[in-house]
Amino acid sequence: MRDHEPTDLDQALARAGDGAFAIGGDGRIVLWNRAAERILVYLTREAIGRLCCDVFVGQDDKGNRLCYQGCHVMTLVKLGESIQNFDMRTRTKAGRPVWLNISVLVTPGDRVPHGMVIHMFRDVTASKELLALVHERLSAPVDGDQAAVPLTRRELEILRLLAGGARTKILAERLHVSPATVRNHVQNIFGKMGVHSRLEAVAYANQRRLL
Repeated sequence: MRDHEPTDLDQALARAGDGAFAIGGDGRIVLWNRAAERILVYLTREAIGRLCCDVFVGQDDKGNRLCYQGCHVMTLVKLGESIQNFDMRTRTKAGRPVWLNISVLVTPGDRVPHGMVIHMFRDVTASKELLALVHERLSAPVDGDQAAVPLTRRELEILRLLAGGARTKILAERLHVSPATVRNHVQNIFGKMGVHSRLEAVAYANQRRLL
């Protein structure tokens, strides 16, 4: 059961695209929005009143448990310290593993000890898996002949522009060449690096300090 009266904040969180829940001083959930239902598949009536740690049972990327009564986040809240956003691995009600990026906001008030603690979260599973794939590819042994092929000055220039987020059309305009020529250069870069995407190419270059 909710231990606070509905407010404008409740209405704003209800309309938020990110998942949102709030807990009282006892660590029990007092607010759970529709986006939270969509992401984790727990209905509001199933989440309200439960301990936050029992719903999330979160872990970091090394398997260390993040969610427990009196967790690090709540300790910082009680100390009045600011809390940086963080990634946490958990599971949906159906058991599907998901990665969440979580931000924490402490509201002032005396209805619950230390105010109401609001958690905003979004599903970052896809980006986590992509980064893991890139890391795996970059960690794999590279063919010595392929690794020895240097990039030309023009290819390095294009690679730096790619790292800055420039698309093919912008690259062509800046270099005064056709989009087809840019695509040929990009494919040559991919071939020399042994990668298959711009993201992998930039990650490869950063890891080897080519930029």
